[in-house]
Amino acid sequence: MQTFRMRYFLLSSAVLAMLVSGCRSVYKGLQTDPAASAECVKQFAPAFTNSLYSAQADVTKHHLSGLVLLKQMPDSSVRLVFANEMGFKFFDFEYDKDGNFTKHFIIPKMDKKPVVKTLSQDFALVLMQLDLTKAHVARENGERFVVVPTEKGNNYYVTDSACTQLRRIEKSSRRKPVVRVTMSHYSNGIPDSILIKHLNFKFNISLQRVEKK
Repeated sequence: MQTFRMRYFLLSSAVLAMLVSGCRSVYKGLQTDPAASAECVKQFAPAFTNSLYSAQADVTKHHLSGLVLLKQMPDSSVRLVFANEMGFKFFDFEYDKDGNFTKHFIIPKMDKKPVVKTLSQDFALVLMQLDLTKAHVARENGERFVVVPTEKGNNYYVTDSACTQLRRIEKSSRRKPVVRVTMSHYSNGIPDSILIKHLNFKFNISLQRVEKK
């Protein structure tokens, strides 16, 4: 009986340890740097004026391919249109200069509130229309994190230590990243490659800039 109790205690302790470990935040090692400014991350906000991308998207059960146009309008809003190469639109969104979102169109099979909300939030990360009034800077392992609080977690804009290169953007829950965005090979303020990847389910978008002839 004593041996059984000991085994039960050890097993229970191991399970508890795994549960506690699973609840720990992956950001628990971040060290706040109160002297650092969050403003430097604004230099990586893409300067979309009239930018065309080849696109591949896996949105829940739907695989879409075509072209994404990001165009700045005269009122400083950004219009985002995703269509196939024959001109059939999948969706047409708009973000005003303050980051407010408008859905102009989306195909009926995708016109569901969770899908529209997810798409709107994903592209908002890409546009980087940042309100840094409540942001702070933290550091870990040679990386600089600009931490922007959100309703259900934080957005993390991760650069190298000197804030000269944007490495990734992470939208997080309270404990872990749920969406990761990478933008690379900037040319005239516009990234050539953009990848939006959800970490908990199949909802990914890959954009590759199309050279204008």
